[in-house]
Amino acid sequence: MKLNSIKKINMNHKKIIRIKNKYNLITKIRRINPYKAIMKKTAEHRMFANILDRKFEQQAPQKVFCTDITYLFYNGTVAYLSAVKDIASREIVAWSLSKHIDMNLVFETIKSMKSNPVITSLKNILIHSDQGFHYTNPDYVSQIKNSEMTQSMSRKGNCIDNSPMETFFGHFKDEVDYKNCKIFEELRTLTAEYIDYYNNERQQWELKKMTPADYRNHLLIVM
Repeated sequence: MKLNSIKKINMNHKKIIRIKNKYNLITKIRRINPYKAIMKKTAEHRMFANILDRKFEQQAPQKVFCTDITYLFYNGTVAYLSAVKDIASREIVAWSLSKHIDMNLVFETIKSMKSNPVITSLKNILIHSDQGFHYTNPDYVSQIKNSEMTQSMSRKGNCIDNSPMETFFGHFKDEVDYKNCKIFEELRTLTAEYIDYYNNERQQWELKKMTPADYRNHLLIVM
């Protein structure tokens, strides 16, 4: 542009590159602003309305789920537990444990939900979460949409909007001796055993003294 405006010389950019290469001329190129790239990526994420709106007294199982991620500190390191809870029965219908808090954590949770023989269909299920990076991610949103589920999200800074998941994580951390696990595989085994116990053996006063699995069957009968 300068050659043209100052010297009145028209020169193809490819010729300029050849001259630069011939004389080893280095051009300083301004790098992409990483913060701008992050902002652009974040802009692609989607927020959803709080459809659930703390309506935690659900009577129909397999209609309203909530999901979240919690940190599990053990042996000087950390693991991440992602879980999905049926609000009506209080049953944990899917979970995933990982050493990394990347998108695979929630994708594996979706896969666990799809492979659960108890769930007859994901169609029209409302799945509620917070506004965390994982749940606003375009790939997650796409997987939920393709599964024909509907997303709902807590209001920003309102953890009570997703209190059913907070309650489960609280019970898990109070009742599981996860901090003394030495290796990740031990933690995974302990997690699997507790969730099986929570669903099938741990009776709850509010569920007519039934376990979540028994209460789910009870609700299906009376519907």
